[in-house]
Amino acid sequence: MEKLTTQEEAAMRLIWEIGPCVVRTLQEQYPEPKPPYTTLASIVKNLERKKYVRSRRCGNVYEYFPLVEPEEYKKAFMKEAVSNLFSNSYKELVSFFAKEEKISAKDLREIIDMIESQK
Repeated sequence: MEKLTTQEEAAMRLIWEIGPCVVRTLQEQYPEPKPPYTTLASIVKNLERKKYVRSRRCGNVYEYFPLVEPEEYKKAFMKEAVSNLFSNSYKELVSFFAKEEKISAKDLREIIDMIESQK
């Protein structure tokens, strides 16, 4: 799975949220200032080239729909991030967030409970 740029990821998140759509509908979902239509059309074409979306012709426009589920994307890139940034150690990842005070002891207890309940 090819990595998405920040702009591609933002567009993909909206496509996941609204489902199959044309570029104009996608553009309407953006906050102000909205990206120009041609820029957004290029972004969506890149998503299609990277096989994140597929298009089908509907009259004189193309409708785009997701080929990749959000969970599939998260798994692929979290695995890559853990591998590249944390020596393939999820323990190091959690430790990093704990040291940076981005995760609380309460959150960690909830994670432990979730792990233990899956056994």
